[in-house]
This record gives sequence, C-alpha cells and structure tokens, in this order.
Amino acid sequence: MTPNPDLALSATPSAAAPAPDAAVDQRLDPIPGHRAMWVGICLEFVEFAVFFAVYFSARWHYPEAFQTGASKLWTAGGVAITLAMVTSGWLLTRALAAMAEDRRRAALRWMLAALAVGALYPVTKLFEWRWNMAHGLDATAGVFVVVYWYLTINHFIHASWGLLGMAWCSARLYAGQYSAADHRGLQSLAVYWHATDLVWLMLFGLFYAYA
Repeated sequence: MTPNPDLALSATPSAAAPAPDAAVDQRLDPIPGHRAMWVGICLEFVEFAVFFAVYFSARWHYPEAFQTGASKLWTAGGVAITLAMVTSGWLLTRALAAMAEDRRRAALRWMLAALAVGALYPVTKLFEWRWNMAHGLDATAGVFVVVYWYLTINHFIHASWGLLGMAWCSARLYAGQYSAADHRGLQSLAVYWHATDLVWLMLFGLFYAYA
C-alpha cells in the first residue's frame, strides 16, 4: 500500500516558531536600560555607602555639631535642588513613555524640559556655595560643614555626569538614533538620574532636615 504523502506531512511535527530576540526589541527585556549602567549604579551606591559611613562616624563622635549644623545651611537652596532633581526625573519618565509610543517629537520636548529643569541644580548649587562662603561655612567651620562639603561635592559630580548624559541623549534623540523598539540609552539615563535623586534625598534628610 502506497503511503499518503499528505498524511505523512500532517504527522510530521511542525518546527517551533523562533522566539523573539530581546536584543532586537528591548520591549521584550524585563530589565530597563543597559546592564552595564546597573553595574555602575551599584558601584555608585557602594561609593556613597562609604561616604555615609564617614558621616555617621563623624556624627557619633561630634553629636552636638550635627545637632546644630542644619540651622547653619541655606535650607531654601536645599529645597530648590530637591525640587529640581525630582521634577527632572519625572520629566524623564514622560520622555520614556512618549518614546515607547514612538512619539519622538514629544519625547524630545520632554527630554529638553528635563535637561532645563535639571540644570537648575548646578545653578542653585553655585548660589549656595557663594552663600556658604559669605556666612563663613568653609573648611574651618567645623566637622559638620566639612562632612557636608565632602558629600555634597561628590554628589554634585555625579549629578553633573547625569546632566551631560541628558544633553547627549537629547542630541541622539534629535538625530533619530532611538526608536520605540530600542531606546536603552534613554532608559539607562533615567535609571542613573533616579539613583542620583535617591542619594540626594538622603543627603537632604541628613544635612538640611534631620541633622
């Protein structure tokens, strides 16, 4: 008996459809941004863990200086920096949402807004430094002020990297280098900025609010 070729074909299991490649479409990857950025953020947190160890060690040995230290600082400047950083982070989330919907012009507008608001941080910080100098808050003003300068200057450096990243990502977004399927660069930037936000909120609480 001659076998029926149609039955033979139907009995043969069909090849499984290839799985989507997460490297092609980042929306299939549950981890936002580049993994290298997450490594960098972990290293940043380790770095600031050392800085906070310095803070709490100094506070343990000089409790009176830290209890009266917050009243010496320019609280309005600290609040302004907090608002600038948190608002800039929120604007970045709006840029990501627009990019995920492939609305590039809207994403660029949100990015530029995030950069403009984030730039208020270094501007405010410069005014704060001038205010500190005018009120004698320099390296000779005691342990609280020295630790304050040590931690906040380090944070300023990290935030400046974030602002440079915003400018770079804005230029790439304008040039059409990102798409709805792949905008890991924007995600990495947003993750980094949010991490820097978190560190600042801790600094604000330790120096300006609860010292």
